[in-house]
Amino acid sequence: MVLISQPLTTHLKADLQETDMAEEKTADLPGIIDRYGGDPGMLIPMMQDVQAACGYLRQADLKELSGRLVVPLSRLYSVASFYSTFRLMPKGDHTIQLCMGTVCFLKGADKIAQAIQKEFQLVPGGTSPDGVFTFAPVNCVGACALAPVMVVDGEYYGGLGVDSAIEQLHKIAEKGPAA
Repeated sequence: MVLISQPLTTHLKADLQETDMAEEKTADLPGIIDRYGGDPGMLIPMMQDVQAACGYLRQADLKELSGRLVVPLSRLYSVASFYSTFRLMPKGDHTIQLCMGTVCFLKGADKIAQAIQKEFQLVPGGTSPDGVFTFAPVNCVGACALAPVMVVDGEYYGGLGVDSAIEQLHKIAEKGPAA
């Protein structure tokens, strides 16, 4: 069975590999903090601004934000892991949403998920080492008639098997980053 969410330790381990990804953007933390008057009550908007600047919440930025606001780092990670809009790892060029709903699961979505993870070195919620794919299994995409269904960058692919899903993802990867 495929887990839909990963423990925080998975994200922390991935932070150690940040330097393997493409050149990173940086956030102007002092400017962001000043914009909100240094108010720890404005933590969520500050974190949103950091993510907007960098594409995700880098461990170094969270540590610095924690220190400057005198808010425990665990609180920042608690907020980041609670809200699904926050990312603790860089997002890939393409996002794979694989439906794990009942119908899709019964028609083989679990086997497709395992194959995707093996083929592209992914974990649920994670990004491939080459930065091409982010894998986001979801509970349902509302397209049960097409089961099993995968949505990549907003495009639906239905009636998949293990081989056809992997083949489709290779074609998508060859096209380059999503527009």
